[in-house]
Amino acid sequence: MTTIQPTLDGTLPTPADDYETWVDAVRPAYVTAAQTGRPFVCWKIADANDLPNPPCQERDWARLMGRLRRERIVRYDGFGLARDKSACRRWRGTAEAMSGRAA
Repeated sequence: MTTIQPTLDGTLPTPADDYETWVDAVRPAYVTAAQTGRPFVCWKIADANDLPNPPCQERDWARLMGRLRRERIVRYDGFGLARDKSACRRWRGTAEAMSGRAA
């Protein structure tokens, strides 16, 4: 759980981004990566494209990749390395994404 610092007048600030706004901002980078057909890990795409962090770091990256998988844009392609050298899922674009039928 994250702590939100109240403003000087005692009100709580509203979050700058909600999940759907964040998805709209980062989705094109992942669709472009899927269209190449090369395998990728989520954090490398975010790092290479200087993407903003999600509202909830613990959940939202997985929610995004799950959504892209359900939309048949990406598919699971084994494991890659996370920044700390632990295993993380590696993704690859689907045939529909590479041909432009899914986007």
